[in-house]
Amino acid sequence: MKFKILVAAGLYLLHSLAIAGPARDALDNFMQGLSTLQAKFEQSVLDTEQATTGQMHGLFLLERPGHFRWDYVSPNKQVILADGRDVWVIEEELKQVTRHYQDWALKGTPAAFLANERSVDDDFEVVDIGERRGLQWLELIPRDKESDFVRVLLAFEGNELRLLELYDNYGQISRFRFFDVQRNVPIDPQLFVYQGHDDWDVLQGDR
Repeated sequence: MKFKILVAAGLYLLHSLAIAGPARDALDNFMQGLSTLQAKFEQSVLDTEQATTGQMHGLFLLERPGHFRWDYVSPNKQVILADGRDVWVIEEELKQVTRHYQDWALKGTPAAFLANERSVDDDFEVVDIGERRGLQWLELIPRDKESDFVRVLLAFEGNELRLLELYDNYGQISRFRFFDVQRNVPIDPQLFVYQGHDDWDVLQGDR
């Protein structure tokens, strides 16, 4: 579950069945011509009582198609790396790496649409829910009844993505705030390549 929530971050989509609105326009403008993305993020985890149970910080990198990297630097160092075939969860303190097949790991998550350029209509019903707190919001409702999430919310300020909220089946919310966003800047391709550690444990994920 934790792994699915982390990779889901990712984020942004392409086409919708919903009637076009300001949030939809913001999403389309954001996605148009996007090749790379770099942003700092803050992740908060809220329990069923809306109390914050954890906060994390780090750097998100994206290179389309198929590559992304979440660098968690606080409170614990962790990297989630997608290289186009596999997703690697690298836990420095445990000296442990878990490998997941990328197609499975991203299925039904916003990360798939951002990284793999899939159509959002394949996996979600999309609803433009209008303005709240000065932001334009989209709601994504999974079509797969076995999805780990019951809904996903995206919020835009102008044409910039500011918030991503993931609501799981257990009533927990993972909220991502993005800032210092840079579009289409050069990113070292080696950052999307897993560098092995001879003395670390390598585990195979669920699929």
